[in-house]
Amino acid sequence: MNKKWNGIERRQLLRAEAEKMVGSFSEGTNALNTTEMLLHELLVHKVELETQNEELRRAHAEMEEARDRYVDFYEFAPISYITINRDGMINAINLTGAVLLAAERAKLINQRFSAFIAHTDRDHWHRQFMNMMEHDRFEPQKIRLKMIRADGSQFDGHLDCLRKVTLDEPPMLRVALTDITLQKNRFERVE
Repeated sequence: MNKKWNGIERRQLLRAEAEKMVGSFSEGTNALNTTEMLLHELLVHKVELETQNEELRRAHAEMEEARDRYVDFYEFAPISYITINRDGMINAINLTGAVLLAAERAKLINQRFSAFIAHTDRDHWHRQFMNMMEHDRFEPQKIRLKMIRADGSQFDGHLDCLRKVTLDEPPMLRVALTDITLQKNRFERVE
């Protein structure tokens, strides 16, 4: 039974299903005294609660499966996903991003993102970052930067940045980072 909770109608349906399981009684029957009526109502209510509990368990299991799928898609995406806070620190990064930056994820969290940008591009990054964080523009921004991995090797990075604002948190920057070194080298050879 995969029905959504919709108030009174749902309550009536649960009641009808519970009474089918328990058996109903006719209100006109004088043979039932008040105690028997209360016991019947309690039994029906118990069955209703058990049904609701089972539906909640199924919904919880479905939510856990969906969360697990999302985590797998996020962690193993072919693109690095990074969340940067207002202070320019990495708040979150997927496994692909940690591999691209050649560092353990735990060591990347709370690191300044600009530490992974070549000195020649840091001013450009800083201007772009401040502009995105200060203005209420919500369209994605594209930036190309020379990046530095934790091991010192460099790569050409393409960043798709989107400012994220929620009511209860300060603005964040969501970044999809891609290594475009091969594409850039091919393009330069063609020219």
